[in-house]
Amino acid sequence: MRWADLDQLGHVNNVVYVDYLQEARVDMIRTHVPASRPEGTQLAEGVVVVRHEVTYLAPLTFRFRPIRIECWVTEIRAASFTVGYEVFDQDDDGRRTTYVRATTVLTPYVFATERPRRLSESEGEILSRFLEPTEKRQRIRVASPPEETRRHYPLHVRFSDVDVYGHVNNVKYFEYFQESRFRLMSELTGGLPDPDGRPAVVVAQTDVDYRMPILFREQAYDVWSHVSHVGSRSFTVESEIRDGESLLSRARMVLVWFDPRAQRSVEPSEEYRALLTRAS
Repeated sequence: MRWADLDQLGHVNNVVYVDYLQEARVDMIRTHVPASRPEGTQLAEGVVVVRHEVTYLAPLTFRFRPIRIECWVTEIRAASFTVGYEVFDQDDDGRRTTYVRATTVLTPYVFATERPRRLSESEGEILSRFLEPTEKRQRIRVASPPEETRRHYPLHVRFSDVDVYGHVNNVKYFEYFQESRFRLMSELTGGLPDPDGRPAVVVAQTDVDYRMPILFREQAYDVWSHVSHVGSRSFTVESEIRDGESLLSRARMVLVWFDPRAQRSVEPSEEYRALLTRAS
C-alpha cells in the first residue's frame, strides 16, 4: 500500500483497488503459471479488459503490512475468460476481513490489428488450472443518460494515462468516471449548506463496460452522467464516455451516504434527497 492511495476519508480510494486487482491478475498469469510460456506471456501482456464488476464491502485504511489478494478464474469461454478476486486481511487468530470482491472479463487481443482473438487450446488448458466456477451476479443493463437530466464532463486524457499499447489503461476509466461524478454532484448540490446538507459519500458498487479504446489526443472526449435512482441511504449514477457518436465505455456506480465518525451509512437531509430525485 502507498500513502497516496488514500482519499479524504482516510480510506483507500475506490479507484485504487482496480490497480491492486490489475497487479494481482498480471502476477497470477505471468509468475504463477510456469508452464504457460509462450502462451502465458501473451496472456499477461496481450489481453484487454471487457468488463469490471467491483463490490466494496468495508473501508480499508493505511497499514505497513501488505494486504492480501486472492485471484482465480471463474469462467472460460471461446474468446474470453473471467478472473475473480477477493481483497482481504487476516489477523493472527485467523479472522478474515474482506474489503472487496470483484470480477474482470478479459479477451486476448492482437494489438497489431486492433482486434480480439480466440483463446488457443493450450491457453484454455493453462487457465483451467485456476478454474473455480462461481455464481454470477445479475447484470444490470445501463442505458445512455437521458438528454434532459445528463451533465457533461470534458475528458482530457493525460499522457501518463496511456499504457505501452497506446491505449488508456483500464484503471484510468474508473478515475474518469469518478471525476465526472464529482462534477455532477457539485452542479446538483453545490448550493446546499455544509456539513448537514452534503454528507460524505462512499462507493458500494462499480460496474464498467469497455467498448472501444480511448487514445491520447489533444481534443477532449465527452463524459455524460446522470442520477438514475435515489434510495433512502444510497443513490445510483450512470455514465458513458463518447467520442462523438461512438460509445467508448459505460459505467454504473452505487453510492452510499456515510457518517465518517460513526463509520456507517446514514440518511441524507430531505433537501439533499429532493435535489437528486428531481435530477433523476
